Amino acid sequence: MMKLSINVPEVRNFIKDLTEIPEKFFDMIRYNVQESVGKYLSALMDAELTFYLGRDRYERKSEGAVNYRNGYYHRNYTMKGVGGVVVRMPRDRNGTFRTSVLPRYRQYEGRIKEDLVLMYLSGVSTRNLELITKRLVGRTLSHGEVSKATGVLTAGIEKWRNRDLSSGSFKYIFVDGVNFHMRLKESVELVPVLVAIGVTRDGHKKVLGMQAGDKESASNWREFFKDLKRRGLDGSDVVLGIMDGLTALEKVFKEEFPHSKTQRCIVHVKRNILAKVARKDKKEVSDDLNSIFYASSKEKALGFYQLVQEKWEKTYPSAVTWLKRSIDSCLTFYDFPEAEWISLRTTNVIERLNKEFKRRTKPMEIVAGENACYKLLAFIALKMELAWQSTPVGKVNANLPFFHEMALREFTQKT
Repeated sequence: MMKLSINVPEVRNFIKDLTEIPEKFFDMIRYNVQESVGKYLSALMDAELTFYLGRDRYERKSEGAVNYRNGYYHRNYTMKGVGGVVVRMPRDRNGTFRTSVLPRYRQYEGRIKEDLVLMYLSGVSTRNLELITKRLVGRTLSHGEVSKATGVLTAGIEKWRNRDLSSGSFKYIFVDGVNFHMRLKESVELVPVLVAIGVTRDGHKKVLGMQAGDKESASNWREFFKDLKRRGLDGSDVVLGIMDGLTALEKVFKEEFPHSKTQRCIVHVKRNILAKVARKDKKEVSDDLNSIFYASSKEKALGFYQLVQEKWEKTYPSAVTWLKRSIDSCLTFYDFPEAEWISLRTTNVIERLNKEFKRRTKPMEIVAGENACYKLLAFIALKMELAWQSTPVGKVNANLPFFHEMALREFTQKT
């Protein structure tokens, strides 16, 4: 037996290296682990081939046996927590042996694919994933491999986008569109995606649909609403649509949901009115508009509207004309329960979702096609739905009345 000896200077130099560069020690351990795992997997597959052939290596063939070992080839495989390992893949002469230890044609473990998909959905672009996979999983995964890994989501996303809606009853629908720079064939186009959020009878919000289409086109919105109904949405349950100031959209919504009214977002209306007002008067006009939109009743809101109209009609006739044109649609929310007014005045619910869409796609600059866009938006929509569970429309958190009373008691002008 060969005797292994280590002299004192070698030990001293080894300890010195570890002190100066401790990572070297872990690199050594990692290499040894990878080598051991590779040998272990190779041994497993060799035993699997032995069982398949029915005899051990070098054992004489039984009469009638026509298949036997035919060497091996090396294959690289990446495992989560281990990194890249090299394994010996045994072969049989007939080429019929298929190992169940390592999946055929797969270069890395399934859990790595799951991690790649999660990172991609959480905000890391495929290009950036390509750069960091060497550090994360032990080898560089190409842009194509990362894209292929995320491609497994497509079927599930399409199933979710086209899911049946007949099991829910939705009373309100928020609608809006959001634009994305999307690669279509050889060019990059600005593509709008139409989005609808439904509110159930108990106030919970759900993303009903997402579909590429021109948000300024009434016909596109009509097809979008028809698609929701084809998927089972009961149009007779819908009593209110909340949207921005596109007149054609309001008309189409009422036609497709004949039992409904429409609420125009007061933020969009205010923005359009203030665009017609001189800078020195913007603050005053804005406060006057708030007196209308945040009045304690519809009667008081209409009274404030008359005062605002008389006050500014001569100075800013175009602004007042816009207000006249929008006032009925802006005050529809007063016809519904007071606890829900804060949610129904604006399209903030869907604007918040669109903001998340933009935040997630900003690192990418250009979305790689419609399917890639739907993958990201569906993931964000599902995350938002989880957050919405704690904030149903019209339901005030139990602690809010306490803070409201404390504010009146401690921070009013009386005190």
